[in-house]
Amino acid sequence: MKKKLLFIIPSLSAGGAERSLINLLAILDFKKYEVDLFMFNHEGLFMELIPEDVHVLPLPESYNRFVMPIRYSVSKFLMDKKAVLAYNRIMFSYKNKVSNNVSIGEQKSWKYMASAIEKMNKKYDAAIAFLEKTSIYFCAEKVDAVKKIGWVHNDYDKLGMDPFFDLNYFEKLDHIVTVSEECGHILKRRFPNQDKKIEVIHNIVSPKVIKQLSEKGTHDVFGRRGKETVILSIGRLHTQKGFELAVEACSLLKDMGIQFQWNIIGEGEERQRLTELIKAAGLQQYVRLLGLKSNPYPYVKQADIYAQTSRFEGKSIAIDEAKILNKPILITNFSTAKDQIVDGVEGLIVEMNAEAVALGISELIHNQRISKQMCEHLSQLQLGTEEEINKLYSLLG
Repeated sequence: MKKKLLFIIPSLSAGGAERSLINLLAILDFKKYEVDLFMFNHEGLFMELIPEDVHVLPLPESYNRFVMPIRYSVSKFLMDKKAVLAYNRIMFSYKNKVSNNVSIGEQKSWKYMASAIEKMNKKYDAAIAFLEKTSIYFCAEKVDAVKKIGWVHNDYDKLGMDPFFDLNYFEKLDHIVTVSEECGHILKRRFPNQDKKIEVIHNIVSPKVIKQLSEKGTHDVFGRRGKETVILSIGRLHTQKGFELAVEACSLLKDMGIQFQWNIIGEGEERQRLTELIKAAGLQQYVRLLGLKSNPYPYVKQADIYAQTSRFEGKSIAIDEAKILNKPILITNFSTAKDQIVDGVEGLIVEMNAEAVALGISELIHNQRISKQMCEHLSQLQLGTEEEINKLYSLLG
């Protein structure tokens, strides 16, 4: 008889964790597992990539009403004589609004959102919360499962959360999974009494699939002008990704007289600010915000350099994919950078400032011998991580 699994994730909008889940589901053995998927939002770039064997669970009606615009939500609850839910909807907005940290706001507002979600009726052999915060809280409180697993996809100390709040939920999990050795060390230092639960499962990437998808863009996706170097970054437009460093570095590259274009694939709350920075620096012809791309791989294949200017990462799936497509890589020296590339061999790790980023890019452009050696080295590596799913199977028992 098949084991019943539940995966939980906020949505399948663009992001590394979302792509990682899609990759995992794509190779999951559906002959052994019956899979449900719970999301708090049914919109997103990767919705169309959910395998047909996965059953997407409908959202509870009370939750649908809870997440409506506050005036409509509160009035509907009051009309239905559900004063507690109306109050909780107001408090949910208030806690998120007054918090000076998005993560703390999500933690403090969870109990108000939770009131609009009943405990699930179905019992599962395992429930897997595939992202930190709300997914884990939901898994701990709202799901009946023999085993409960929570995933942390980032350097926990950089997420800005209250660890005392999370400890209460981590204690209810059987396993805590993270995506790199350094992330695992960070969790063990932060939660020493949970260290026996902590496991490392690397993001699943398939070279075969990535290479096939990269061939789908046969035209020049960048509209390259003359001999300019094409730089590419992929990530949510969020302060975590440090894209303002890229904009500042572009000003320096322009002053050096380098011909280039820097393209950024992604969307997010920083779009307006980045657009204003680009305009103020007169870089409209050099920096392009391309928005979301369901298939970014033709862009990676056709780029000359892949760059990641992040402040922190868990294990960036975009960097792994750039390695598979044999691109010279530049990344900033975030805490898990050495888990991602070998400095000077697979790419360059530079300090987290615009000057270092610009000098690193200049080095990759002007020293073609080093760039070529990096590409050739990457082409010889076995970079697929499909076997990582066996670690999950082991946890499932």
